[in-house]
Amino acid sequence: MRLLVTFTLCGAAAAGLLGFMPPEDPKPKKPKYIDRANMDLSVKPGDNFYYYANGSWLKKNPVPASKTRWGSFDELREESSRRLRKLLEEAGKNSSDPKQQKIGDFYRSGMDTAHIESQGMNPIRADLQRIDALTSTQAFLDELAWERTQGMGGALFSFTISQDRKKVDQYIPQIGQGGITLPDRDYYLKNDKRSTTVRDAYRKHLMEMFVLAGIGAREADRMGDAVLRIETALAKAQMARVEMRDPYKTYNKFAVKDLANLTPGVDWNSLLGKMKLQGADSIIISNPNFLRAVDVLLSAVPLEDWKTYLKWNLLNSTAPYLSRSFREQDFKLRQALSGQKEMAPRWQFVSGLIDQQLGDALGQLYVAKYFQPEAKERMLALVNNLQETFASRIKGLDWMSQETKVRALEKLNAFTKKIAYPDKWKDYSSINIAANDLLGNVRRSAQWRYNEMIGRFGRPVDRTEWGMTPPTINAYYSPVNNEIAFPAGILQFPFFDFGADDAVNYGGIGAVIGHEITHGFDDQGRQYAASGNLSDWWTKADADLFKQRADQVVAQYNAFTVLDTLHVNGRLTLGENLADLGGLSMAYEAFTKTKQFQEGKKVDGFTPAQRFFLSWAQVWRSNATPEAMAQLILTDPHSPGEHRANGPIVNMDAWYQAFNIQPGDKMYKAPEQRIRIW
Repeated sequence: MRLLVTFTLCGAAAAGLLGFMPPEDPKPKKPKYIDRANMDLSVKPGDNFYYYANGSWLKKNPVPASKTRWGSFDELREESSRRLRKLLEEAGKNSSDPKQQKIGDFYRSGMDTAHIESQGMNPIRADLQRIDALTSTQAFLDELAWERTQGMGGALFSFTISQDRKKVDQYIPQIGQGGITLPDRDYYLKNDKRSTTVRDAYRKHLMEMFVLAGIGAREADRMGDAVLRIETALAKAQMARVEMRDPYKTYNKFAVKDLANLTPGVDWNSLLGKMKLQGADSIIISNPNFLRAVDVLLSAVPLEDWKTYLKWNLLNSTAPYLSRSFREQDFKLRQALSGQKEMAPRWQFVSGLIDQQLGDALGQLYVAKYFQPEAKERMLALVNNLQETFASRIKGLDWMSQETKVRALEKLNAFTKKIAYPDKWKDYSSINIAANDLLGNVRRSAQWRYNEMIGRFGRPVDRTEWGMTPPTINAYYSPVNNEIAFPAGILQFPFFDFGADDAVNYGGIGAVIGHEITHGFDDQGRQYAASGNLSDWWTKADADLFKQRADQVVAQYNAFTVLDTLHVNGRLTLGENLADLGGLSMAYEAFTKTKQFQEGKKVDGFTPAQRFFLSWAQVWRSNATPEAMAQLILTDPHSPGEHRANGPIVNMDAWYQAFNIQPGDKMYKAPEQRIRIW
């Protein structure tokens, strides 16, 4: 699990990585860690703490035209992009180092828009012709399999080789639902104004893309209808996102030989072999009903429509790497979905692409230039501090039995901690990168990753692998590995700075650490044992008490309004909300043990406790377009920034004491109504 259980998807200009600036800026300015100029002191902290802490900043920082939202995370990502750009430009000049030359050539291939323009749709012409020549449904399935092995994406369903949730020391093939273009099944199935507006834009987009591929308007219109019909049928068969959060519901192990009973029309032995998988006797299917629906569709949908579907997936996956007309049309759909007004700068798109494709090669350069070794030591000390604090909190729980506490502590003590960057880097030397072949570079990189994934099967699980690249502004918990990871990118202000006081660091990175630790004990993570295996280690009575408290969190967040009639989905966001509440509570208790807290001296007019909560709130400041907010409510397991800032604190006695919150204040909750879990 990555984004499902990561620290953030929401988001101070960076003052340099952990207070360290690159050599070209020898006199960095010390950031103002808690800046009154960003606050709105006309708002009572007890009425809306998020606006009290961030109101002026929010007014002064509208969403830039090339973004869908703008906040603390986005500012850091912007700085990270500039760093990656500089590294890539320098790498292109270093012909003496093959690793640097490789990523430099990749960057050059993406920035040479004149060459890309001259190619038009030539890079995909042969693919379209090959799809046109398909003569049977079996040939369609063979094409699907072949495209996966060639780094050309995966239509119809998802396919991975990953750890068996019930035997985490083994890799197993897994098939999941997929096959749709829009971000969520609801866009196809709901008839509210937002959904129909997006669907209409998508329908027009389909036709325009087919026209760009040289198809007449009438035929393009017919083809667009065919794609929408197929994707709507697939959407109907998909589980909703909330259902997909249940790790048992999505764990359906089949013998490969028995899949014929599930999908009589698909020879899985043959298909898996053509996808380069040999010798698998078992497979996990996340949603068997989805595959049953696919089987019905394979015989019900005409071959010409399946070919159209393949052509669409080809156009959709390659448009960002083709000539301007394709890129601009591709952007129009993203505009309809997100409200973004302008395309991001080309250099930003290309540097982000290389971070995705050759992340370890670029990450090595990033770490060498922007990361201090001392930061790992400091982070490890903080992680250990938070881990010890959580252990004491578990021991003191009044709702959990001693039997379950012992197992909880066993799991907590078994955590693996990954900080900043991998201990070993991936070797991309076998990938051929050409300075004049952007799409080819993308495909060859994707093909390498596919082969790496297939190569896992039958081998010992590699627990050194990371789920994020070093420059990433994020963090994560993996339940199957029982590990927490903090990439180098997040280890900078407003999360952490060597020069900041403890209140700022504990309210920032301390809460991040606590958040990731708590993910091991949220509504999903708690179902995995210390080994990482999906296994119930709770007494029934304790599990019931946990669920009762978790349901209170669901109700709290369901009540938050985001846009007109749109509310936070408390069930979809439950894991992240539990992690915020547990992480912030844990970080505050750890902070109370510091010298700063115990001395109680004010800094810039704020007590240590006040600075802690202000630090937490400023992490979440963010503006977003209405379209982006509506999309995130459907798709994002995280609550919007305002509710991440405000949601946990109303359950913490320390916040009431720090800001003298009283009955009558809008955010006030009576002590007996405050939710206490971890």
